[in-house]
Amino acid sequence: MFPTVNNALAQPAAPGFLETITNGFNSFVDVLSSIVFYAPKIGGVEVPLIVLWLLAGGIFFTVYLSFQQLRVSSLRHSRRLVKGEYTRHTDPGEVTSFQALATELSGTVGLGNIAGVAVAIGIGGPGATLWIILAGIIGMALKMAEATLGVKYRVVDEDGSTSGGPMYYLRDGLAELGHATLGRILAAIFAIATVFGVTGAGNMFQSNQAAAQLIYITGGDQGYLGGKEWAIGIVLALLAGFVILGGIQKIGAVTSKIVPFMALLYLVMCLFVIIPNVHHIPWAVEQMFESAITGRGIAGGALGVMIVGLRRAAFSNAAGIGTAAMAHSAVKTRRPATEGFVAMWEPFVDSVLICTLTALTIILSGVWQTNPEVEGVQMTAAALATSVSWFDVPLTIAVALFAFSTVLSYSYYGMKAVGYLFGGSRRAEQTYNVIYILLIVVGAMAPLEQVINFSDSMFFMMALPNVLGLYFLAGIIKKEIIGHRVKVDAGVISIVPEEEQASAANTSASDSDPSHVDVAHAETVAAFEAAAEARYDALQAIEDDSVSDEDTEAARLAAREAASVAVETAQAARAITEAADDETGMVPEEHPVDPLQAGHATEPSVGNDDEEAETEESVQQQA
Repeated sequence: MFPTVNNALAQPAAPGFLETITNGFNSFVDVLSSIVFYAPKIGGVEVPLIVLWLLAGGIFFTVYLSFQQLRVSSLRHSRRLVKGEYTRHTDPGEVTSFQALATELSGTVGLGNIAGVAVAIGIGGPGATLWIILAGIIGMALKMAEATLGVKYRVVDEDGSTSGGPMYYLRDGLAELGHATLGRILAAIFAIATVFGVTGAGNMFQSNQAAAQLIYITGGDQGYLGGKEWAIGIVLALLAGFVILGGIQKIGAVTSKIVPFMALLYLVMCLFVIIPNVHHIPWAVEQMFESAITGRGIAGGALGVMIVGLRRAAFSNAAGIGTAAMAHSAVKTRRPATEGFVAMWEPFVDSVLICTLTALTIILSGVWQTNPEVEGVQMTAAALATSVSWFDVPLTIAVALFAFSTVLSYSYYGMKAVGYLFGGSRRAEQTYNVIYILLIVVGAMAPLEQVINFSDSMFFMMALPNVLGLYFLAGIIKKEIIGHRVKVDAGVISIVPEEEQASAANTSASDSDPSHVDVAHAETVAAFEAAAEARYDALQAIEDDSVSDEDTEAARLAAREAASVAVETAQAARAITEAADDETGMVPEEHPVDPLQAGHATEPSVGNDDEEAETEESVQQQA
């Protein structure tokens, strides 16, 4: 495959040197993998501790956040947030909530849903599906927690670009709690693990599997694409490079189109199997429950089935890994909790909807019993073929799209991790992007067993510092999530006018750069809304006898400061409006008035001068 290189390596001293390096790397990977995926035997079943680590985090935050992901009111509110009804296109950030949702889903929805579910059923029977579903529901709370912190501790640069994720809330959040050194250490571990984890698992593995499936569908090694892995890799790299080099806005725009299309394509294929067998669905559900409880046919019985299902769910939805925090840190919003309520849908779509779709297709087709020797994606393909013989073609398209979208989203995560490690250097980020794109070709061509073992270990190592940090910051997460819900219910936070919303439908407003007057208006709105929220917090603290005098006084002070910021922002906005050109809304460069930047106000219509004065006076008196 690399004749020139191999000839050069054929010189006497080289093979020994390379063999030493290879053996050393393999030994290191084996040790690392044994640590990350350490699995002591419980009841005769190997139980990976990393799976229990993620499961425990999901259970904790499910209870601690009062089962938010199961509340009808929360689900209704999150749907509005996905539509962008509570955020403005002038808010600080780069993408809409829906684009961030699509970006994260593009990274998690993929081979794990097509092949992973088939593997789980092949090993543990239909009962594994039930545990995948339960793990997905529990994982919703973890995604809610990490996405909320991703926005709260993100960094917004002067040009409007954002940097966020576990690196930042581990460093800055733990520093606020007096654990600065621990925070820096955990952030560094997370960032390093992210760089290697997403580059292998989200890039090289994806291009490798996409190339393998394309070659298989075109006749294997003897077919048209046989031996042309390099060509497939180059095409994937060129397509991905065009998107990746455009930044998160381009990635979000592309994934928000790919994800719905590939999900719809896969749904239609599965329905061709499910609908003719719809009368057997009660039987399939019965099989899931019976197999989950009895665990027949698998070592360890019910515990074995549970571990198989939980492991596949952990590999599939990435709840607790920290990627959601990076995707949602780029969203146009001023309230961290909005993205918590949006991100919680990701494990639901991934592990509840799509995994269940795959499971029903396999169970109802009967291939898990009639063709037990078929594994992974080929089992899913065999299940689809029971309905339409040529469905292996659209399945290949779906696999390629899943892989391609994963490559796109994971590039952003790796880039942000590199940016953190190199102090926000744009050059370092762009250098990583170029290397990442080149590795797509390498991934399509090269044997990757040890590379994938290494990247998988690093990918799941991300969960160790991330979930630990979430425990430390649990109080802040709860305050943001519960506080947001209370204020929405009380009417303190209201829906944004449709023409100002940061939504997928309002693309004309989102894509255009707002004028100085637009920004000034939005910042004034944000400041007065923040003042109203701070006033509400102060009043709640005053009325609640369980709140300490110290915290009550802090809330009163915050309300006064928010009111002052609101008035000052309104005054600055008035000056900008008076100085701006009437047609463009822009302030001439030679004018002494400085335009406001998006994100100037701490939170998000502004009335006349009398209304502003009344607001200031009201806040001062009540707080």
